[in-house]
Amino acid sequence: MRPKQTIALSNRDQILVCGLGSLGQHCVANLQTFGVRVNAIDLTHPDRWEIAHLPKAINNLVIGDCRQSDILEQAGVRRCRAALLVTENERVNLEAALSARVLNPDIRLVVRSEKQNLNNLLEQQLTNFIAFEPTQLAAPAFALEALDEAMTGFFKVDNQSFRVVTRTIQPQDSWCDTRKVYEVINRDRRVLRYLKAETARLKPEEMALRSDHPASASAQFYTWLPDSIIRAGDVVVSVEAESADDGSVIDYARNTRRGMLQRVRQGLRNWRDWRPREALRTFWRYSYNNQIRRVALLCGITVVSLCLIGSVLMVMTGTAPSFPDAFYATVVLLLGGYGDVFGGVELTEPVVWWLRLFSLTLTLAGTAFIGVLYALLTEKLLTSRFEFLTKRPPVPEAGHVVVIWLGRVGRQVVEILQDLKQPVVGITSQSIEPDILPHMPLVTGPIRDILDKTNLATAKSIVAVSDDEIQNLELGLMAYRSNPKSRLIIRTYDQIFTDKVAHLFPYAQVLCASALSAEAFAGAAFGENVMGLFRLYHQTVLVTQYAIKADDTLQGLLLAEVAYGYGVVPIWHQQKGQRSRVMPSDDIQLHEGDRLVVLSTIRGLRRIEQGDTAPKQWQVELLQANAADAIFEGGTEIARVTGCAIGEAHDLMNQLPAIFPHKLYLHQAIRLVRRLGRLRVAAKILPLEDRVGRNL
Repeated sequence: MRPKQTIALSNRDQILVCGLGSLGQHCVANLQTFGVRVNAIDLTHPDRWEIAHLPKAINNLVIGDCRQSDILEQAGVRRCRAALLVTENERVNLEAALSARVLNPDIRLVVRSEKQNLNNLLEQQLTNFIAFEPTQLAAPAFALEALDEAMTGFFKVDNQSFRVVTRTIQPQDSWCDTRKVYEVINRDRRVLRYLKAETARLKPEEMALRSDHPASASAQFYTWLPDSIIRAGDVVVSVEAESADDGSVIDYARNTRRGMLQRVRQGLRNWRDWRPREALRTFWRYSYNNQIRRVALLCGITVVSLCLIGSVLMVMTGTAPSFPDAFYATVVLLLGGYGDVFGGVELTEPVVWWLRLFSLTLTLAGTAFIGVLYALLTEKLLTSRFEFLTKRPPVPEAGHVVVIWLGRVGRQVVEILQDLKQPVVGITSQSIEPDILPHMPLVTGPIRDILDKTNLATAKSIVAVSDDEIQNLELGLMAYRSNPKSRLIIRTYDQIFTDKVAHLFPYAQVLCASALSAEAFAGAAFGENVMGLFRLYHQTVLVTQYAIKADDTLQGLLLAEVAYGYGVVPIWHQQKGQRSRVMPSDDIQLHEGDRLVVLSTIRGLRRIEQGDTAPKQWQVELLQANAADAIFEGGTEIARVTGCAIGEAHDLMNQLPAIFPHKLYLHQAIRLVRRLGRLRVAAKILPLEDRVGRNL
């Protein structure tokens, strides 16, 4: 982070980008928004620029191997404050990072690497070093696009989970016509966006023109007024902290047991309506792919039939005195006991020849069927042994998400959806290890042939995230053809291809993985730890952690000044040696050693980096105190909300009416007036024209 006294960027403030593939080009584009000079190294001159104006944004382009010291010297590595090593070869990235650190011991290293264990070890051993896996950064965006519009973001800070939720207010909602925007903010919730009904229908680029607070430091946050009454049709986007015992957390085993009990109850209810002929016909139809079931069924029917026929014949011919005796004798014959019944036994009446022949047939048939039974049992035991660990839940009937391809991104998408308690089905061309996502229904085989086995027609969303963007497009369109009502999410790698697909297929959510993760790489170049990201109204919002230092742009500020001055949303704060706070109060002052997590766009990160706070334009006029103790309590409240000296605040309260001499941000001023009103201190915000008339 930059020292707070320095806003203008010097010529020595340069960033080096090694590798101008898709990710590298997007990193250059994002770094350009910070106003820094960008140098670049690539093995060959890029033959295709995904962003047209990008060559002009590069101050010094060097062609060569970024691992070589002389190439790094030509690119000005000694004058660079940070190096982004983002080639497609992680070995090259790591070697280049070590070479850059040798030449410039103070340089910040941001490395693209998938070796998580090595990354953690290097972060522990090397200072000012951070490594990212682009797929890990982009996976949440794919997962969240698969959900309905109510769920916009999901991320974790330490062990605390956060959701970003979009609510379209309905007339029957408890908030409708009864709550103001500030009243829905509490210890577990912060409002990110509030759009009135007429604004919510506009295109994203038109929303900024209809902002209720155009002077906000952010085009994404704080564009609303806290005292606005929530009406039907309005849209409220909020970030909410989840507690560990949240009722939405459902245990998988409990769900399984509950489902089994429901199926048993349903079976007991329907037993009276059971029709053997239709049941047999249904069993035969669905057992087509399992021939063992058919063999077992045929063998069982044959054995029962032979047993009944043999018992009846023995009774009719007088061979057995009663039906039970005939039945037991027939069973003995079926078990291979022909000799036990007829061998060496002198019967009082001779048995007709055809009954002896039939009895021999029973013995032979029984022997054959016993062999089949042994074979079936052996096959079943072996199958059970090998498939015991691969037992997976069945494919959901409806409302699920189909994830096509279970590579690194696909698995992370599934994990996120499972964390959100969403039904999900995975499709892969090859089987995976049984301990990988064991609670996920899995369909394997040629993907084009098995799409229909995932109940695609009733799926909520289809996510195509293979490593081949053409394959993603093909499979996504095939799936969409089967279910046009589903949400279609396609993973791409090239921005030009992304723009064309998005234009031709407007119903698809086409996300370029490089563009999503590049903002995190660019933000990390300035010392921030980007913990995650999500998309909000076609902008990327970064979950960024700051470690407060003595000379940076955040030290000593109130969280209100951080939020409204830089246009970010503080969601997590921890003082050194103390417990963390979720959704911290605006009145907290930051000190060296504190940790702070904020939600920010790339614009907000740039403001913090450059110490570029929005101007404070509003003042509060204190009119009168309506109670004896209001003077003291009001002064204390002013000092808490504004950060001024408590003595100054109390002196001001003893001189009412008076104008608070320090300017505030609009949201800060509105909050101060509201809190003073609760203490029976009358106050108001001075409009801009009033302050001009008073020569303030």
